Amino acid sequence: MNERASNLVQRVATAVVALPIIFALLYAAPPWAFYLLVLGAALVAVHELLGMTHPGDGTSQAIGIAISAAASIAVYVGPDDPRVLLTVLAAVPIAGPLVTLARLGAIETAALRACALGFAPLFVAVPLTLLGLMRRTLGSAGPGCVVLALGLGWFTDTGAYFAGRLFGHRKLYEAVSPKKTVEGALGGLVAGVVWALFSALVLLPPGMLPPAHAVALGVAGGVLGQAGDLAESMLKRSTGHKDSGAIVPGHGGVLDRIDAVLVTATVVYLYARWVWAAQIG
Repeated sequence: MNERASNLVQRVATAVVALPIIFALLYAAPPWAFYLLVLGAALVAVHELLGMTHPGDGTSQAIGIAISAAASIAVYVGPDDPRVLLTVLAAVPIAGPLVTLARLGAIETAALRACALGFAPLFVAVPLTLLGLMRRTLGSAGPGCVVLALGLGWFTDTGAYFAGRLFGHRKLYEAVSPKKTVEGALGGLVAGVVWALFSALVLLPPGMLPPAHAVALGVAGGVLGQAGDLAESMLKRSTGHKDSGAIVPGHGGVLDRIDAVLVTATVVYLYARWVWAAQIG
């Protein structure tokens, strides 16, 4: 079995194990149980990101994880309190340089480390928290909205993977991700639209997501989700890493698996916040 086939088998096996757990917590457990899963995944992903920017500095990594946990819990508990949200937005970025000042280390990398500590909670923990927030605040539609967001990230990635393997020739962004192709990206975009339409028809209450909105959401999620994937690849390549970790067989690290979801969760939540405002909070 060649490397690509072996990797695909690992991916499928991981999905077979992980998806039932996710769906059980999402549909059969109370909202807080699903949030605990989200919080755990977010903190592991933050640890992976800070492991790339703060190699060997366990103390700074632990501080970054603690800041991320506090930001996530604050957003989950107080999403409608502007004081809470403004405190997170103001305090988290400031914490990065202050912590780095106290743990200076090599001055040549201080700027990177300062920015990473202030960036990781807002880039990873807060967007992933929005999944738990949708589950808690959207009533019976909450689980479907979460699956819509997850599917926009993962289904788009899968569509891009197979379209790239079958038809890919032109490089999409070789400096960041040498294997990604334009054809793969287009396949991922089509997959995103298909998933959004499926979600509108099957996962959400009738009429909640009109077809025209589903197509627009699929396009936005398909494009921006793939951009999120590329953004994480940029972070890895710039710090000399192939994967963010090795905790997920066939996928690398948790951050490798949720990079697109960080963006699609934000896209779906903002759509819900602006279009379904009466049904949130």
